[in-house]
Amino acid sequence: MKTRTASTSPITCIFVDIGGVLLTNGWDHLARKKAAKHFKLGWADMDKRHRLNFEVHEEGKLSFEDYLSRVVFYEKRPFTRAQFRSFMCAQSKGYPEMIELVSRLKKQYGLKVAVVSNESRELNAHRIHEFRLDEFVDTFISSCYVHLRKPDVEIFRLALDVAQAPIRQIVYIENTPLFVEIAEGLGIRSILHTDYKSTCAKLASMGLQNDV
Repeated sequence: MKTRTASTSPITCIFVDIGGVLLTNGWDHLARKKAAKHFKLGWADMDKRHRLNFEVHEEGKLSFEDYLSRVVFYEKRPFTRAQFRSFMCAQSKGYPEMIELVSRLKKQYGLKVAVVSNESRELNAHRIHEFRLDEFVDTFISSCYVHLRKPDVEIFRLALDVAQAPIRQIVYIENTPLFVEIAEGLGIRSILHTDYKSTCAKLASMGLQNDV
């Protein structure tokens, strides 16, 4: 752990999104279109049904099985739920540089790391296990666990309560501009993540130098 001095950033905690920062999005528009093509589903109907159900699903108020029943298996299909679930999970890919960056900074500076993310329970569990996120993340403020989802400001307030870190000692890494604006409105210093290099530079400017 590095010793802090008066000239270094007082940051003690990182808030970080999963989809678009540490990993690809879990079940976004592109992944669903790919599934519709692969399983020969009617895209318009599938997308409409998804949009009517995804918020309560991500908030942990609609089970994965019920989500599938409403969006895909409302009629007989020539494939199984297990096959569809495997396809969904396979769409998640990691961004190794970003995973290594957050993990390394945690070790270098003795930081707390909290995920603040909109994730459905089953995909969240898969992504945590598959990409070993729990090896460096201390707390998962996932929408499916807390029954709140971004852009609700209350999910950020909950994250602040759970993290127990002074608000000016937190930096939030997020790839959605609106969510950055909301966090900054609460006084959380935030980085709009677009790529690894620029995020490294912004973190370094805050005193979190990535020593590799």
